Amino acid sequence: MINKVAVIGAGIMGHGIAQVFAQKGCSVMLHDVDYSILNGALDKIKSNLRLYIDLGLEKETIIDDVMSQITLTTSLQDAVAQAQFIVEAVPENLKLKIEIFKTIDAATQDFVIMASNTSTLSITEIGKSIKKSNRLLMTHWFNPPYLIPVVEIVKGELTSQEVFSMTFEFLKKIGKEPVHVVKQIPGLLVNRIQTAMFREIIGLLEAGIATAEDIDKAVKGSFGIRLAAIGPLATVDLAGVDLWCTGAKNLYPLLDVSQEPQALLTKMVEKGFHGIKTNKGFFEYPNNIKNSIIWKRDITLLKLLHILYEETNKRS
Repeated sequence: MINKVAVIGAGIMGHGIAQVFAQKGCSVMLHDVDYSILNGALDKIKSNLRLYIDLGLEKETIIDDVMSQITLTTSLQDAVAQAQFIVEAVPENLKLKIEIFKTIDAATQDFVIMASNTSTLSITEIGKSIKKSNRLLMTHWFNPPYLIPVVEIVKGELTSQEVFSMTFEFLKKIGKEPVHVVKQIPGLLVNRIQTAMFREIIGLLEAGIATAEDIDKAVKGSFGIRLAAIGPLATVDLAGVDLWCTGAKNLYPLLDVSQEPQALLTKMVEKGFHGIKTNKGFFEYPNNIKNSIIWKRDITLLKLLHILYEETNKRS
């Protein structure tokens, strides 16, 4: 039974992944290069947990319970030495990940399972540099990882079936919805679908078909909310595959086929309109509003997840 976990990288994804394991009772070693980053990660986890308390889903004691499960360290070797399961969540840099996994490989026991959170780099390429390449695979989490259920799993060419099966079952045990991506391609499954939609959205915005406000409103209040209840292919089945095929014949030739980011997008980047971190993206943001937006997003997600997954589990 897996109960000793290490998370390498305490940034946007890493701290949330560590939180998931700790909430499920695992002993977690959280690693990063500086204690200021690690202590900041703990503050974020406490803030995340406060959300559960405020919604009445957890008691006040959850913060102390989760904190007691997490140990901070700047030593990569110490972080992984006793780990049974390791998630690497450092920046998307192939050279950096290869060096980290070389160190992990040398410092861990033979039974360890090593997972990378990458979605764009080749897990097979990373595995070529380590001895225990059969114990390495990809687990791609989604932000915020402490709320979003799905985790994509991809085997490398040398990953053993045993390691894949153990990882799949472990993720289910901690409350996640693992999805087996059979073939590794850039972006994997979800990000490719999301990017295809984003390309069309930017094309529509650039053409003046609707405002940014109305595009977001349209998606959230139509297929966006429906997709949370029933997936896209099941939606097609309900409507009729023949009907959707006719629609595809009519619309496919008209959809955006840009092979590079559209001019609207590149100009925004050039002007420094990078989103909430610069106070302006597709929308404008007052100073210090980021935490408020994240808080509102997470409250909505938790309520939806409670309906979609808790009630489903009761019926199953």
